[in-house]
This record gives sequence, C-alpha cells and structure tokens, in this order.
Amino acid sequence: QVQLVESGGGLVQPGGSLRLSCAASGSIFRINVMGWYRQAPGKQRELVATIPSGGSTNYADSVKGRFTISRDNARNTVNLQMNSLKPEDTAVYYCWLGQYGMDYWGKGTLVTVSS
Repeated sequence: QVQLVESGGGLVQPGGSLRLSCAASGSIFRINVMGWYRQAPGKQRELVATIPSGGSTNYADSVKGRFTISRDNARNTVNLQMNSLKPEDTAVYYCWLGQYGMDYWGKGTLVTVSS
C-alpha cells in the first residue's frame, strides 16, 4: 500500500508564490508517475502536472509557464512550485501516484489565492 502526505498549502495574494510538497511511502516501485491534481468547489478534479520517474513533465495549459513540478526519486517526494498565482488557482491540491494500474491519492492541501 502507498501513502501520500501533502504539505505547503495556505493563503497567498494574487501574483504570489507557494511551494507544495508530497512525501510518498509504502510499496513504491521504481517506475511510476507522480503528480498534482486540484479541485475547486463545484468543479471536477483536474490534472495540474505530472512527472514520471524518468523525469519528463506534463502541465495543464492553465498553469504552463507558471508552475514547475519536480521530484526526488531517492526520497519519493514530488514538489510543485507555483508562481504568479491567480484567484482561479484556488482549490484543494491533491498529490497523486500511479503505478501498475493503481492510483493513490493524498488527503489534499488547500491553496487560497486572495487579496
């Protein structure tokens, strides 16, 4: 079983920055994909960014150029650096790990962008 724990959420002003972190533990295989999803009230959960263990990245169009995802395979952690934040970025952000057809989710961390 895999456990994911997020940290780093909070309140930030528009244009500001925030860094989210996620630590994975348990039965983690070497080849996997980690990433971040987010969900706002009344909205479906949507992909923000993913990064395979091989190191490539994928971003939603809405965050491309503003967010940067990175990971440390040795420590099984994934980070999301969020810059130039907008009010529409307000959501609960969930850490995700996918491996061999299984999806694992963190409990989420709230990011609020407001002046």
